[in-house]
Amino acid sequence: MASRHPFRFGVQASTAANRAEWVDLARRTEDTGYDVLTMPDHFGEQLAPVPALMTVADATSTLRIGALVWDNDYKHPVVLAKELATMDVLSEGRLEIGIGAGWMISDYEQAGMSYDSPKVRIDRFVEGLAIIKGAMAEGPFSQAGGHYTITDYNGLPKPVQAPCPPILIGGGGKRVLSIAAREADIVGINGTMTAGVVGPDAISTMTAEAVDEKIAIVRTAAGDRMAQIEMNVRVFLVRVTDDRIGRMDSMSKAIGVQRSFMEESPFALIGTPEQMIDDLLARREKWGFSYIIVGAEDVEPFAPVVAALAGK
Repeated sequence: MASRHPFRFGVQASTAANRAEWVDLARRTEDTGYDVLTMPDHFGEQLAPVPALMTVADATSTLRIGALVWDNDYKHPVVLAKELATMDVLSEGRLEIGIGAGWMISDYEQAGMSYDSPKVRIDRFVEGLAIIKGAMAEGPFSQAGGHYTITDYNGLPKPVQAPCPPILIGGGGKRVLSIAAREADIVGINGTMTAGVVGPDAISTMTAEAVDEKIAIVRTAAGDRMAQIEMNVRVFLVRVTDDRIGRMDSMSKAIGVQRSFMEESPFALIGTPEQMIDDLLARREKWGFSYIIVGAEDVEPFAPVVAALAGK
């Protein structure tokens, strides 16, 4: 049985037509009882996360902010650490640091960046994470690695949340999940994105059986830390409906999976609010998932679930 944490809920958003629309989303998210608004970090049709998330913080009073997740390769970790610490200061301690090694191959190709092997990207990410933590800790630090060399650097400003805002690391493979289990406050379970795109290979690693294996990796690597780790999942398939079976069948056909995938995978929530509540309670008991993120289109439809479970 996984450790049980109180439920928290977040919304993942990426874009809006203008400031008014973006601010309205942020305020509806907060007013409806969600705890966090997160953003992806990609080069496609989305707002840039640093200014967009600070706009969210300015428009709200309790809503936490963060990326799901920052790509370590897109900025030098000293630059990212300074931006993150500044965000934590200006939001008065409402930042969560989601960070990863990078996976979306189209970003790298469009930007002319080398899409290195998973090993190299993860090695670089591990060094970058250590630099972010070092920059936010008290006093100067130095670090010499295969990818970055830091010399007597004292990162300023320091974050409000000392020694560092909560760190979320999401992963789908054994190495990243093991790193997350050892280093993160929040572990996100993802599909395996080795192909660099969201496709059949990734979906095949989002089944209940695949999640069992991922959770086992986390538990083994975390050891005694497991009780302190908050488990996170971004639910991609959310449909509030009175016709649970019919909607599951149609969605299963659309993405080429069995109905059992929709019934059992933590990446899907389909049914009435009451059925969703039962599913989330069962998944927390089985896997420990207590931090649930849905899409911007789900803010109001999913609100009854948030009202019933947040903080419990």
